[in-house]
Amino acid sequence: QVQLVESGGGLVTAGGSLRLSCAASGRTFSNTAMGWFRQAPGKEREFVASISRSGANTRYADSVKGRFTISRDNAKNTVHLQMNSLKPEDTAVYYCAAGPSYSGRESYQYDYWGQGTQITVSS
Repeated sequence: QVQLVESGGGLVTAGGSLRLSCAASGRTFSNTAMGWFRQAPGKEREFVASISRSGANTRYADSVKGRFTISRDNAKNTVHLQMNSLKPEDTAVYYCAAGPSYSGRESYQYDYWGQGTQITVSS
């Protein structure tokens, strides 16, 4: 079992930045790949970014590439999502997820989920 708790959400104007954090507890964090997903109202949950167990490898959705950065601190059991140059279309509930492989871009490929944190970007 892995328990995940997100923090850092809020309201920001377009062009601004936010940093999301996800604290993990339970099974050994360093043995788990991590991902961030988001879900906007009326839309399917979509992949945002993922990071391998060691942190050496990352993947991003095309819509956030160059603006968002995923990182992890295995000593602190945390994963972060630095979001820069935010756009109104980034508005969504952001979820932290844990799974066996960072290559997964689909929700079903992740086993554990946080409760989500709301990001609202105003124009």
